[in-house]
Amino acid sequence: MAYAEILYRVEDKVAIVTLNRPDRLNAWTPVMHTEVKAAMRAAGDDAQVCVIVLTGAGRGFCAGADMSALQGIQSGERRERAPEEPFDRQAHPSFQRTYSYFPAVPKPIIAAVNGPCAGLGMVIALYADVRFASETAVFMTAFSRRGLIAEHGISWLLPRLVGLANAADLLFSARRVAAAEALAIRLVNRVFPAERFEADVLAYAKMLASEVSPRSLREMKREIWNAQFQTLGEAIEAADKDMAASFASEDFKEGVAHFVEKRAPAFSGK
Repeated sequence: MAYAEILYRVEDKVAIVTLNRPDRLNAWTPVMHTEVKAAMRAAGDDAQVCVIVLTGAGRGFCAGADMSALQGIQSGERRERAPEEPFDRQAHPSFQRTYSYFPAVPKPIIAAVNGPCAGLGMVIALYADVRFASETAVFMTAFSRRGLIAEHGISWLLPRLVGLANAADLLFSARRVAAAEALAIRLVNRVFPAERFEADVLAYAKMLASEVSPRSLREMKREIWNAQFQTLGEAIEAADKDMAASFASEDFKEGVAHFVEKRAPAFSGK
């Protein structure tokens, strides 16, 4: 598929999806939305892809919704979006909404936040499974400074990551949060030096793609996100059922074999 506002490539079993409007700090548009979802579908369906990295071209990750779209809404030009086909109809209903489908993508998604990440761009980053930031990254919820509310599920996501009080602070104030503070409040997993950012992120992604069972990644991702709606007992019961299937899998056999034989793994993902 030819893309207009993103770039897509696969490197050593890692799909790299790059938001590609660097002159607008990769501000989000309907075209970008459609293309990112198509890229996630392509990566999810590709047996040669084990991990997905989402990042931005130029000096920014995503500055949020394109301001021209917000101006259109203000002037009464807003058009109702037609209902979208869910990414996966078998996924939890909460993961079948417009922006909440990342948890339904059957492979880990790493948000590589290389610069400013604001508003809707921050929502997108929070739906990723792991967030890495460049030391030059800056985060801002932005909504309160536009007269808006906590959009698209960020009121559910953000407190789970940084706690209720920190989430309230970030949402109420919409202040700028530098990478070091983002790491301290657990908004991101790790911070890398700017000059090594892409290399360090890809090194981690390629480690997952080469050393870890793709089946384990797929099943663990599903378990982690589904557990957000389960009691501890329900999570244990679901895991007990999943464990029986894992014992019968090819990747379990290979996981034992490569350890015993002291060699690199050759997982099939089955």
